[in-house]
Amino acid sequence: MPHVVAVDIGGTFTDLVAYDHVTGTVRYTKSPTTYGNFVAGVLDCFAKAGSTPQDAALVNHGTTLVINSLIQRKGAKTALITTRGFRDVLEIARGNRPDPFDLYYQRDEPLIPRDLRFEVAERLAADGSTLIPLDEAELQACAENLKQLGIESVALCFLNAYANSAHEERAVALLKEWLPGVFITHSTDLSREWYEYERTSTVAANAFIGPPVNEYLNGLDGDLQAQGFGGKLFMMGSNGGVLSVPRSSRQPIALVESGPIGGCIGAGVYAEALGFSNVIAFDMGGTTAKCALVEDGRFGVDSVYYVGGYIQGFPIKSPVIDIVEVGSGGGSIAWLDPQQRLKVGPRSAGSTPGPVCYGRGGMEPTVTDANLILGRIAAANFLGGELALDQTTATQMIAEQIATPLGFVGQDSLYRAADGIVSIATVVMAGAIRRISVEHGRDPRDFVLFCYGGGGPLHGAALARELSIPTVVIPPEPGNFSAIGMLLADARLDDSETFTGPLNAEIIGKLDGVLSQMETKAEAALHEEFGDVPIRFERFAEMRYRGQRHNIKVPISGLSDLAEIRAAFETDYRRRYGHADGKPAEFQALHLSAFARLKRPQIGNLPRAASGSPSKGSRGVYFGETGRVEAEVYERTALPIGFTAAGPAVIEEYGSTTLVQPGDHFEIGPLGEIRITINAAEALRS
Repeated sequence: MPHVVAVDIGGTFTDLVAYDHVTGTVRYTKSPTTYGNFVAGVLDCFAKAGSTPQDAALVNHGTTLVINSLIQRKGAKTALITTRGFRDVLEIARGNRPDPFDLYYQRDEPLIPRDLRFEVAERLAADGSTLIPLDEAELQACAENLKQLGIESVALCFLNAYANSAHEERAVALLKEWLPGVFITHSTDLSREWYEYERTSTVAANAFIGPPVNEYLNGLDGDLQAQGFGGKLFMMGSNGGVLSVPRSSRQPIALVESGPIGGCIGAGVYAEALGFSNVIAFDMGGTTAKCALVEDGRFGVDSVYYVGGYIQGFPIKSPVIDIVEVGSGGGSIAWLDPQQRLKVGPRSAGSTPGPVCYGRGGMEPTVTDANLILGRIAAANFLGGELALDQTTATQMIAEQIATPLGFVGQDSLYRAADGIVSIATVVMAGAIRRISVEHGRDPRDFVLFCYGGGGPLHGAALARELSIPTVVIPPEPGNFSAIGMLLADARLDDSETFTGPLNAEIIGKLDGVLSQMETKAEAALHEEFGDVPIRFERFAEMRYRGQRHNIKVPISGLSDLAEIRAAFETDYRRRYGHADGKPAEFQALHLSAFARLKRPQIGNLPRAASGSPSKGSRGVYFGETGRVEAEVYERTALPIGFTAAGPAVIEEYGSTTLVQPGDHFEIGPLGEIRITINAAEALRS
């Protein structure tokens, strides 16, 4: 029976979830990510699931290809064509110095070097009227030059094109005629806002990764079809919605954070179903740990994303779920700096060679190796027994590279070193959660910590203690949860337009007309790409007090009069900055999110049916506060809804392990989730 499939290719493992809407059955598999040929790992997952691509009616796919290509600067040979006099916008940037106290500060080099940036005569006024027509003869001469240079991709960004895209669209049509086979992209296809540097930076990045992403998408689709796949392939967008392949091919920058987004979607769906209003979605995989806030079933979406970070990186004007990521995963390598201080990450062992215990040639100890030595992972039951772990070599490497150099001696020396590795990883991950919560004016104690990924459930209780969070929730199949989230995602398109003026009755009268036009455009696009599906909209306005530089994004769905919109602005402003002074406010831009509801699995069907005996005996587990203690070991798939017990406990399942610390209690909730109640007194002491 044809089913829907989600595939998440991560830095260490490739995850697959297959769901049959007719029978309600679901299958989960994981395989090591196969660098050089990602499809091989996908096909291995299909084989483990006892299936083939021929059985799939739909495949949703998330990938880290875009962000990896941008960070590693592995893209196409790209040229930029812009208005005469604006060749150096990429280097001038904002003209600021984000780190004023670093005497050696240097921004990352632009993606497109100066000798591949070209100018043509054309000029539009701020209102979109033509001052200088596009010089097509000069553009053709530029195209001939690009052909001689062997350019693979071209980015177009003209001054004030946000107000009138005619010159850009004409230039694109001509360049496609003169440069067949070259990837051509223009700024107003990606953003209709007036920020000149951000538009230029965005289209440059889109062009840079356009050819490799198209090659990847064509290769993936072709390889799946060669295996009999005749269904539809969709991509997971950074905005939290699925995108069609044609749109992904044209706007690959929309996939910049495609990989980790699925888990955020799933966390939002589960939070709504379980009645949690505030959730911190926390994903710890093999390479990184990621976190995002979900409030009232919604996650924050940023309008600007900085590749490489705000201080040294460059912006892209594309909606991306507000997510914080740190280099602290199961494969993060533990090492000593020249001062013999213990560090963990950000370098990762990945899937090849992987942690020492994988037995694939890795010789540097990782967080996974430390958890194995501490007794938190079973050497014989990793991935359901598919991968037997080498505890002997892992022990040797931590002893030689960490414990002995640090001077640890005695019976517990190895445990103390391993616990130090895990503790440092916990502090790094807690810092990421503080960045997404405290720095946004939120108190993490008011949230439920929703943990998933291969390592999230193993570290969730320790993180909750570090942050004084009272409740931890582990969803069913946490090791495959990002892929589950992709099956729960709606289709989504985001649009934005520059909309400036003071917050007064006159501009409020224009607001609905502009947003209604944006809704009509988005609705037509979604129906064209996804068929006759129900669509809903969410409206936002970028606003600020007059005279300020920075804006805040205010939800204005259902708001129509001046008083309501002003109240919404001041509520959000006060929550972020602690005050609202009642001064004149103004608009800067309008944003629209359009959602098309796709068929979702019933989340009540996602847990495996409980069977067998819950208890698997006990084993010694080391905790820094108590030393080595006996912990009860449970098989998660055998735990029925309503089951409850106290820690210390280890709950094992395919793809992940949940650790319940001494003094904590857990129970199996109505959707098969594990709910851990943190012992407040124990958390306070730790």
